[in-house]
Amino acid sequence: MTDRVKGFTVTLERDIRDDDFQQILEAVEMIKGVLHVEPVLVTHQDHMVKTRLKHDITMNILKLIDETK
Repeated sequence: MTDRVKGFTVTLERDIRDDDFQQILEAVEMIKGVLHVEPVLVTHQDHMVKTRLKHDITMNILKLIDETK
């Protein structure tokens, strides 16, 4: 039996302004078989996750530098 795909999740390389995403949305809608495209808005949680990730990466880099001394 063959697997079936019901949709895709597309992640942009960076957050873009809502007035700049319209062309991307329209391009994806033009793909054969695409029924609907729904943008996902950036939230405060996204900001917190990015901030924590940056902190963790910075701390790991500093730890690595300290270990090589």
